[in-house]
Amino acid sequence: MDKHLPQLFTIATLGSHSALQILKGAKDEGFHTLAVVTPQNERLYKSFAFVDDIIVIARYADFPAIEAELNRRKVILVPHGSFVAYLSPEQHKRMSTPYFGNKAVLDWESDRMRQREWLGRAGLKMPRQFTKAGDIDRPVIVKLYGAQGGKGYLFVKNADDFSRTASHLVRQKYIMQEYIIGVPVYIHYFYSPLNGKLEIMSMDRRYESNVDSLGRIPSSDQEGWDLQPSYVVIGNQPISLRESLLAEAFHMGEAVVRVSREICPDRGLYGAFCLETIVTPEAEFYLMEISARIVAGTNLFIDGSPYSYLNYDEPMSTGRRIAREIKNALLSDSLEMVLDQSSGLHGASSFDDAATVSVVVPGPGVPAN
Repeated sequence: MDKHLPQLFTIATLGSHSALQILKGAKDEGFHTLAVVTPQNERLYKSFAFVDDIIVIARYADFPAIEAELNRRKVILVPHGSFVAYLSPEQHKRMSTPYFGNKAVLDWESDRMRQREWLGRAGLKMPRQFTKAGDIDRPVIVKLYGAQGGKGYLFVKNADDFSRTASHLVRQKYIMQEYIIGVPVYIHYFYSPLNGKLEIMSMDRRYESNVDSLGRIPSSDQEGWDLQPSYVVIGNQPISLRESLLAEAFHMGEAVVRVSREICPDRGLYGAFCLETIVTPEAEFYLMEISARIVAGTNLFIDGSPYSYLNYDEPMSTGRRIAREIKNALLSDSLEMVLDQSSGLHGASSFDDAATVSVVVPGPGVPAN
C-alpha cells in the first residue's frame, strides 16, 4: 500500500486534556490534524503549527452535531479524558465516525463497580470498598464517578466523619474506598492489536491541590485551621519504578488486557490505557482504578520517556504511538483492527479507498498473524 496513505486521513480530537500530544504525534506520523475547540481555547490551538485545521463549537457537549462534517473530512477520532467528561457512553456509541479503540470498554470504565469487577477478575489487589457509610471503620477516600480530575473527592476518617462531611453526596454516584498509605504511581501502557505486544510507555504521579501542599506544613502548625483536603489534579510529575517492580507492573497490564477480552466483546481493550496504583512500603501494588484511554500524565513525555526510548530509538509519546498504530494499520490493510466496530468504516464513503481485511486479534505476547 502507498506509504503516503496517512496523508489522506485526518486525526482529530477535542481541544483539551492531551490534544496537543495527540495532534503533534499525528503530524509526526504524516497525518492531517484537526482540533475541535471552544471559543475560549481557539487561539491557543491555532498557535501551534502542527494543528492543520480548527472547528469551533460552543461547548464540547455539541460535538456529535458536527459528525457529518467530520466524516466528510475523512476523520479518525482519538478519544481522551474530555470525551469521557463531556459525552455520555451513549453519545459515544451513537456516533459512527471512525474511532480509535473499543467503545464497549466505556461501559466498564464509566462504572466504578464494574471497574472493580474487571480488576478483581484480573487477580489484582485492591483496597477494601465500603457500601454502607455506617460500616466505615478506617480512613477512606470518597470518589465520584467520571473523569473529573479528583474534583469532589473527600478523605473520611470514620462513619461519623462521613456523616459530618460527605452526607451532601447522597444525590451523586460515588464509591467509598479504603485509603491506602503509599506512593501513587500511574502506569501508562499501550497494547497493539496488530502485533499482540504490550508496552509500558511511561509513568507519573499527580500533584493534587491542596492535599500535596498540606504535607509541607507540620501537623502541629495545622492545629486550629479549618482545612479540608482537596484532591483536584493541577499537574503531573514524572516517576520511574525500581526495576525490580517493573515485571509486576507489566504482568498487571497483561492481566487487564486478557480479562478485557472476556468482558468487552469482541476485541477487548487496546491502544492506550493507564492503571492507577498505590505502592506500599512493602512494595505491593494496590489497584485503585483504570483509565481505558490516553491519560493526561502522558503529557510529560511528548518527547518520549525512558521506557519508550527502550523500545524506540526516537521520540515516542503515547500520542505518537497511537498515530503510529493507525498508520501501521493503514499500510497493512488492517484498519479494521484498530477502529471500533460501530465506526463508519463499513460501507462509509469516506473510507472507500481504505482496504480492510478480516483478522484474528492475538493475545498479549502472542505474535500477530
